[in-house]
Order: sequence, then C-alpha cells, then structure tokens
Amino acid sequence: MNQELSTRARQALRHIRNAVMHVGRVPSMRELMKAMGYKSPHSALLLIDELTRNGYLERKADGKYNFVKDLKEYDVSHTVKIPLVGSVACGAPILAEENIEALIPVSVNLAKPGSKYFILRAVGDSMDEAGINNGDLVLVRQQQDADNNQKIVALIDDSATIKELRKENDVVMLIPRSSNPEHQPIILDYDFQIQGVVIATIPK
Repeated sequence: MNQELSTRARQALRHIRNAVMHVGRVPSMRELMKAMGYKSPHSALLLIDELTRNGYLERKADGKYNFVKDLKEYDVSHTVKIPLVGSVACGAPILAEENIEALIPVSVNLAKPGSKYFILRAVGDSMDEAGINNGDLVLVRQQQDADNNQKIVALIDDSATIKELRKENDVVMLIPRSSNPEHQPIILDYDFQIQGVVIATIPK
C-alpha cells in the first residue's frame, strides 16, 4: 500500500515509472542517484530495496529490476494493466516475458475487456503524419488480421513495425505516413505476421 512507502521512495518510483515509459528500462543505481540528488549510490539502493520489499519492483535473475506496480493514485479501479513491450525477437511471442518492460495502467475505455492488448514504443518517423512520433507509446489490440487502411503492428525480420495496411489482390503493402520521403511502401506477400491493430497513441 502507498502509506508503506517513504516520501523519497514515492519520488523514486515516479522517476522509475517515467524512465520505463520513455527510455524502456528501470534506471541504474547511479542514474537514480543523480535523479534524486544523492551523492552515493547506496542511498539509491536503499530506496530500490524499499520498493522491492513493498512489491513495486521485482528483481530479475540477471540482477536488473522490473517495474511491476504503480502508486495507487495512478492505478485506479477503472484501469487494466497492459504490458509495455520492448524489442521483439523474430518468431518469438510478442508478449514473451523477456520482451515485457513494465505493466502500464490503461483506462478500460481504451483497453476494452474481452481483447488482449500490449503497448509498443514507436521508433522513427515513418508514421509522424498519422500522429505517431518517435518515442510515443502505442496501445495495440492483439489480433492476427486487420482491415484495409488500419494502422497495424507487423513483425518483419527481427523487428516490429507500425504501418498502414493496404491489401490489393494477392499483394500486401505496408504504407508509411511520413513527412520523410525516405520511407517507402513495403510490399509483401501474405506470409507475414500481423501482431495487432493500433487503438491509441500516448504522446511522449
């Protein structure tokens, strides 16, 4: 519960949440030390220990930490926790444990019950004219098919990409919506993986 945390631990948790959402990982001891204005990483370690004991962070086998619970003020009853996914290995399930960076509370008005969702961090400017900019978080409904002109997440080679879907006869095109002319349509056959459909964008 929130009252179990000291004021400094609550401040540290806010720094950690912001880092996870915008950088993709829990900050290191030294990064947290600087953010909190400490002169020794030991002080940051004490806060990490407090957050871990109270269930807000979880220590992984490699010694790093996962952000697993937010302050109650951000985790209200009308939200559901959606996994924030990092890089996605080719052929691996997008929601595999190693891909999940954090669980982010999202309103049930957006993440409606009955479907599975994930959040992906957009990279690059290939969809900036569709309102998806570098570093934005994108809420995605998990599904394996989509309609023409929907914005989708597709798995190509070893990475997930966000594009607009266009189907014509036996050809699939992934269309960028970008102010950068370097981005061109990607032409595929039907042997590729749709991971889901974009529902909403959370600006950086």
